[in-house]
Amino acid sequence: MIQFLGRGVAGFALLLLSYIAVGGLVSASGAPKPRGQLVEIEPGRKLRLVCEGPSSERPVVWLEAGAFGFAADWGAAQEALTAAGWRSCAYDRAGMGYSPKGPSPRDGLAIVTDFEKLVAASGEPGPYILVGHSMAGLRLREYAGRNPDKIAGLVLLDAATPEAAQNPRMKSFIDAFASISKWAARGASIGLYKPLVHTRLGDKIDLPPAAKAEKGWAFASGRHNRTSADEVALWPEASRQAGEQPAYDPKWPVAVLTAGPVKGRESWKELQAAPARASQHGMVDHVEAATHTLLIGRRFADHIVRAVAFVADARQKG
Repeated sequence: MIQFLGRGVAGFALLLLSYIAVGGLVSASGAPKPRGQLVEIEPGRKLRLVCEGPSSERPVVWLEAGAFGFAADWGAAQEALTAAGWRSCAYDRAGMGYSPKGPSPRDGLAIVTDFEKLVAASGEPGPYILVGHSMAGLRLREYAGRNPDKIAGLVLLDAATPEAAQNPRMKSFIDAFASISKWAARGASIGLYKPLVHTRLGDKIDLPPAAKAEKGWAFASGRHNRTSADEVALWPEASRQAGEQPAYDPKWPVAVLTAGPVKGRESWKELQAAPARASQHGMVDHVEAATHTLLIGRRFADHIVRAVAFVADARQKG
């Protein structure tokens, strides 16, 4: 028995060393060359910005990623938007992806203040169509409330709302997600995810090659995951801050896309659809074949393009 256990421990140790060695090889390859550029938002601080597509009279589309997300998450959407003639911009929040760390705490107000500075520094003309995925729904509400003159319309992709955070089931989810996020950050910080960079776990979105490489690298990055966990821990505070802003102006066109089946989740779907229902120009698209992450990938990018076009057309018609 002792010999058997000894062989088992030795085998596990060898497996663990091999796993770590593979992680070392992945780490040695370094971060992929980033797309876009670093833009100074204030003296001594920069954020990575990726703008693609032709300049035109159409509104520029600004893309805000959800929890653990950054510019790479929008690789497929930006590719599709560019093909349809739209100019779009995505970025990395402070301490995530290729953006240097920012001051703490990373609550909703801090994130939106950075975004305001980035938009101003970008030189891209407004007003804008804002697109937000998941937790980014809170950022859009915060930004729109503070900058109503810069809003041409909004697209919410399986997005959170400040009101949803008051739902008991949502509260339980946020608490559990915050706990899981802390463990994810610890795992990334000791290199556990590096051998998994090129697996399905490294890209759950289905991104084009350049964005996929960035996403896989960030998946294994300790700094990226620690910052992400800090953001998730402040979800209740970000919800409170966003909830202090007024509801979206009913004149603003709002498109809502949700992921997954409607049956059995009707009440949650209606909560997500509420901003579109309250708009004079609202659109709701339940993309039942999509998952929360695949919704912004290559397979369903055309839904995002259609939502952006709907918002722009509705604004033009008044």
